[in-house]
Amino acid sequence: MSASSTSATSRIVEAYYRSIKIVMAVLLAAMVVLVFGNVVLRYVFNSGIAISEELSRWLFVWMVFLGAIVGLREHAHLGVDSFVKLLSPTGRKICYALSHALMLYASILLTEGSWKQTVLNWDTTAPASGLSVGLFYAAGLVFGVASIPILLHDLYRLFTGQVSTDDLIAISESEEQVPATSSHANGNDRR
Repeated sequence: MSASSTSATSRIVEAYYRSIKIVMAVLLAAMVVLVFGNVVLRYVFNSGIAISEELSRWLFVWMVFLGAIVGLREHAHLGVDSFVKLLSPTGRKICYALSHALMLYASILLTEGSWKQTVLNWDTTAPASGLSVGLFYAAGLVFGVASIPILLHDLYRLFTGQVSTDDLIAISESEEQVPATSSHANGNDRR
């Protein structure tokens, strides 16, 4: 693959993830407007938006699943690395491969189940909005379809030696323990 096609591909991928973030921001803004507007209408005008609760719940589910795609791609998901830190680089690679294989399996199961639920509920309409309930379950389908290539790419990078030993333990600097300064350690902390 040439450098120009790799660069074009990475630009397309970056645009895809940027568009997901924009959609998440729009979903969050719509949720705020629906919920806040409904609260104001209920307490001030003694009325409300009938579909506000249902639609805001659906928007929240979609926002969470889209955020999970971005989090997976940026390796921002939660993890406990106490055990992995103690392992050798080979042990860390084995844990990395095992965890990604398990996530891949879970994503495949989620995709399959979401597909079945989407198809099963496509003709069912939601009580307040009248929208297809299949749209609700499609959020899991979108996550599964997007997460599988991310996990496969991570495994490919591991097996081709493109993952550094630092990448095998994903921890941000804010999570690391800050060593005590000499004045604090010696009890010379003056207040």
